[in-house]
Amino acid sequence: MIKGLSHVAIRTRDLMASVRFYSEVLGMREAFRMNGADGTLATVYMYIAPGEYLELFANGTREPVTGPDVLGMCHICLEVEDIHTACEQVRAKGGPIDREVCRGKSLCWMFWTHDPDGTSIEVMQMPPESLQAQADRRFSD
Repeated sequence: MIKGLSHVAIRTRDLMASVRFYSEVLGMREAFRMNGADGTLATVYMYIAPGEYLELFANGTREPVTGPDVLGMCHICLEVEDIHTACEQVRAKGGPIDREVCRGKSLCWMFWTHDPDGTSIEVMQMPPESLQAQADRRFSD
């Protein structure tokens, strides 16, 4: 029934600051924009991969409730080919590094950053021995 994950939506305090972060720091490309009923910019879709997008909404005003015990979404995770190069690129472009490159429990490689509104972002490389890569092979058979 489910074909894939189409997009993750994030409401932003400053839409253009978020567009700049996701494009300039993380290297995503802007796919398209949509205006609200009043004609002002309301939504920007950022391209990740075929059929995969990050949807950024304007006009967030309330502070988010976050923490290790809060229900709901915890973070977004973006996959890269080379974790060390990706981390250095984020650092070189002025992006925050919340946790340096390390090996996860699933044997993936990861580092952590966050967007201008504090959304936690895990950046992950899945080597062949990672549990994710093993599951991909198992389910692709």
